[in-house]
Amino acid sequence: MTAVEWFDNHCHLTTNKRPAAEVVAEAMADGVTKLLTVGCTVEDSRQAIDIAMAFDGVYATAGVHPHDAKDGTIGLESLLTNPDTRHKVLAVGECGLDYHYDHSPRNIQRSVFVEQIDMAKRLDLALVIHTREAWDDTFDILDDVGIPPRTVFHCFTGGPAEAEQCLARNAYLSFSGIVTFPSATELQQAATMTPLDRLLVETDSPFLTPVPHRGQPNRPALVPLIGEKLSTLKDCSVADMASLTWVNGQNLYGT
Repeated sequence: MTAVEWFDNHCHLTTNKRPAAEVVAEAMADGVTKLLTVGCTVEDSRQAIDIAMAFDGVYATAGVHPHDAKDGTIGLESLLTNPDTRHKVLAVGECGLDYHYDHSPRNIQRSVFVEQIDMAKRLDLALVIHTREAWDDTFDILDDVGIPPRTVFHCFTGGPAEAEQCLARNAYLSFSGIVTFPSATELQQAATMTPLDRLLVETDSPFLTPVPHRGQPNRPALVPLIGEKLSTLKDCSVADMASLTWVNGQNLYGT
């Protein structure tokens, strides 16, 4: 790369109220030249793949979010293996456990999470994990069935203790706009202790808008603000943070 370029490794172009073409063009103009739009249901994943197919530099995941685990995974594997779109689908997820809302029964969340871990391993894809108020069960499941070699905890919200557990399992930690919040001191400590080769940046847009744009819808074009905060925490240049998170994304997703 000859200039600073960013990889927003987790956004939701299917739920952004603005047209995807407008959001992608804005991001590219602001140096965010690679985007991963993430699926949360089978249908949402199908839409994410359609968007990825329409734009250079945009890729997709296919997965079932724990909120939607009750609806099952029928049709998911065919999205992950479709030869016509396979080159654009980089990961299984987001999947995992969410005990904050419990929109799906916990036993079903766990079984659907296991199914998707198995898919990631069988299909040699990265795994994108969502975990909220469910750290112990998340780690227990990963230890029981085996964590895929390429795994990321997206929108990492733990502190140093949880970061240490993730890193011990050779996972990547992806930091969102939350790391820019003044109150997020434990999260910032976790980012500080995360090795440079395990860091990723994401917007999780249209959610979790970083400072100083709180109150506005988030968008991939704002991922540099998150990278800038991480560069301060890690005492490195912004250009270095952009470069290393780009390389980390390539290593995680295989592209």
